[in-house]
Amino acid sequence: MTLRLLQHRAPSGVRSVIAALGDAAHIVPGYASIRALALDAIARRISLSAAVEAAGTGDAIDIAAAFAAGELLAPIDHDDDAHVQLTGTGLTHLGSAEGRDKMHREAAAVEKQTDSMRMFLEGLEGGKPAPGAVGQQPEWFYKGDGSQLVGPGEPLDMPAFAKDGGEEPEIAGIYIIGDDGQPYRLGLALANEFSDHVTERHNYLWLAHSKLRQAALGPELLVGTPPEHIEGASRILRDGATIWERPFLSGEGNMSHSFANLEHHHFKYDLFRRPGDVHVHFFGTATLSFSDGIATQEGDVFEIAAAPFTLPVRNPLQRAEPVEVVVQAL
Repeated sequence: MTLRLLQHRAPSGVRSVIAALGDAAHIVPGYASIRALALDAIARRISLSAAVEAAGTGDAIDIAAAFAAGELLAPIDHDDDAHVQLTGTGLTHLGSAEGRDKMHREAAAVEKQTDSMRMFLEGLEGGKPAPGAVGQQPEWFYKGDGSQLVGPGEPLDMPAFAKDGGEEPEIAGIYIIGDDGQPYRLGLALANEFSDHVTERHNYLWLAHSKLRQAALGPELLVGTPPEHIEGASRILRDGATIWERPFLSGEGNMSHSFANLEHHHFKYDLFRRPGDVHVHFFGTATLSFSDGIATQEGDVFEIAAAPFTLPVRNPLQRAEPVEVVVQAL
């Protein structure tokens, strides 16, 4: 069984960390956040699992009931949102180029290989380098800081100016930078990377704009060696009925890049190794409802589930109110 960590906030407002193995879960005494637990483990030079074991076993808790009651938080956060970086990589999964290439080919209306397909094929060839070697650089994008991170059950807001709000079922790596300036992977979370695919389709150079959106994490942090194969389902519910559903695959066995290669090309930049910062890095997807012609609406609910996670990412879609921005000269 794989250790899963969760963050809990009781109705009283008191926060705690939950450790779950299989169907059993208990409070980890002495910690109010997974970030605090991770920093303590780094300082003591032990693993997260060892830190949980050393803390002892607190009260048992029913995580399914806590999830239903809205008491579970995103599995990582920071007191200062500016110290959380949301980033990601695309065209990383086997088959992931099909939808993107079709979208960009239709937009370009030319009979030649798109930049998306070229990047995918380069990753297919060099995305899993031998140990010690540097592999092909992936597509990379920025989503925002911690203010863009949405927790379990919370609405995903598409801006008033957005053309679309579409799901992207993914696995996200969760990291913290130690005082030594080195990145530490805490684990993996199930995620909805959430993007504006209509904006991206207009011109692939607008990819950067399309990615400046919120993102949602499921409540569980999967600790330890990442699974080679992750299989799940992504669905959209409208008025309680499923209007679209497709399976999705992730894990290195289903990817054209290794986690290590994606991590290298993110953390090679000095600005991403600032001590104390938290990073949420989305590893990409191959399944989109947009590719099947689905146009989402306000009130739709995105639901993404995959083993070995036991709880889904489930978030309703809503549109934010317009905000008038006027730049004033001083």
